[in-house]
Amino acid sequence: MRNGVLTLALIPLLLFYAIPVGAAEKEQRTWTDEIVYSLMVDRFFDGNTKNNGDANVNDPSAFNGGDFEGVTKKLNYLKDMGFTAIILSPVFANEDKGYHGDWVTDFYKTDQHYGSMKEFKKLVNEAHDLDMKVILDFQANNVGPHSSWVNDTDKQDWFHEEKEISNGGDQKLLETGWLDGLPDLNQDNEETREYLLDAAKWWITETDIDGYRLNKVQFVAKDFWKEFVDTVKSEKSNFYTIGDIQGDADMISSYKETGMDAFMAYPQNDELREAFSAPDKDLKPVFNGFEESESKFGGKAPQALFMDTQGMPRFTKDAADHNENPGSRWRMALSYLYTMPGVPIVFYGSEIALNGNVAPDNHKLMNFKTEQELVEYITKLSDLRDMHPALTKGDMELLYEKGGTSVFKRVYGEETMVVAMNNTSETQTIKITDKELDNNKELRGMLNGDLVRSKDNSYTIVIDRESTEVYTLSPKSIINIPYMFVIGLVLLIFGIFIALIMKRSKRNERK
Repeated sequence: MRNGVLTLALIPLLLFYAIPVGAAEKEQRTWTDEIVYSLMVDRFFDGNTKNNGDANVNDPSAFNGGDFEGVTKKLNYLKDMGFTAIILSPVFANEDKGYHGDWVTDFYKTDQHYGSMKEFKKLVNEAHDLDMKVILDFQANNVGPHSSWVNDTDKQDWFHEEKEISNGGDQKLLETGWLDGLPDLNQDNEETREYLLDAAKWWITETDIDGYRLNKVQFVAKDFWKEFVDTVKSEKSNFYTIGDIQGDADMISSYKETGMDAFMAYPQNDELREAFSAPDKDLKPVFNGFEESESKFGGKAPQALFMDTQGMPRFTKDAADHNENPGSRWRMALSYLYTMPGVPIVFYGSEIALNGNVAPDNHKLMNFKTEQELVEYITKLSDLRDMHPALTKGDMELLYEKGGTSVFKRVYGEETMVVAMNNTSETQTIKITDKELDNNKELRGMLNGDLVRSKDNSYTIVIDRESTEVYTLSPKSIINIPYMFVIGLVLLIFGIFIALIMKRSKRNERK
């Protein structure tokens, strides 16, 4: 009798599993598939108070206590949001109050405030166990303002002659002047060059890191960066390099010859911050900026899309300056970063809408006990990028753009994703014809559950104010009547059978 009950119970499951599975096998992961979280080690999380030394949380210009152990303890927090790679601010030994990592004293040592090399290796190993990559900030332009090297008689040729950068248009002066009064390294000196290149290789072989974000790129000659990229890739063929060049599209594209894998998308950043800081702002400049960068870069070097970095005021401040809800503004901005071509880079604290003006105000300690609404939204967007390769590898075509409303599609192979963004303060209705999208299909909303079916050779999308919907273009869904009838019949028979068993059991109890 029990065997009969088990058999009937299994029938519905067997019928369900008989449905064909349409999901294709996932392709090999590339750098365009990454979702990157950029953090300042000192301001993220204090995992070991024993290495704090002179750290002072009440002094925004001093070390605040964040360390390698803190980052390690929060790796699952980042993994759960869908981040697949982290960028760490420079971890090399720094001068007093060099919490930002820009005042290096020794490229071969970790800063004592962060922990030991052993603890750093543990961070990298645990990140790799979670299938997360680790990228380090590396800048070869300067050392700290009180560097002992400056007065070292054996290192006099390691530096350019002290002079301020007075003309930003003079490339030679950019490469040889002292930026912010910091001693400028002379990469034309063979010893200096060899020291920097050897240090870059050493960190790869010693710790197995996965990439460098190269800071202050425009202040160092291109021939050095080309040798740098060749050198690190000779150590690890899939090693990733991101160029941080604060210039226009023409300047950035001139560094393609260095072989860098991607560039921070500064030419788009101004437009992104302006458009998403408040509703009812035109999105046309955003897409124009994207197209210009794509044409200059040739599409071969992915753009690293971002809203802010440690070198600029927080995007949250832009929203606050407009008296806007930062959460709504961040949702719109993140929707763009995660669905447009490029690699999204999210600066720590964005998931809690951390505020701040210029440094060090924009380098506040991370707070893990605040509202989690944005955390959940980031997680949803990450899941979409993970499930749909069109959002990471697909070609982009703008289908509609008017005022603060836009619709674009990403196409990769047989998959088409459609992204509708309403950056206005009112609900918008948009009609997309069969010239832009295949007819007789439907748009299935993956963020908010919207469903739009083709009707009269067009799709009518109705999207709420200050919101985004990400659709899959799919065949029209139909109800399988025979299948549903069989399932219903099986469940009915199963229910009757259980009722009979229970009735029989009661009779046996009376006896």
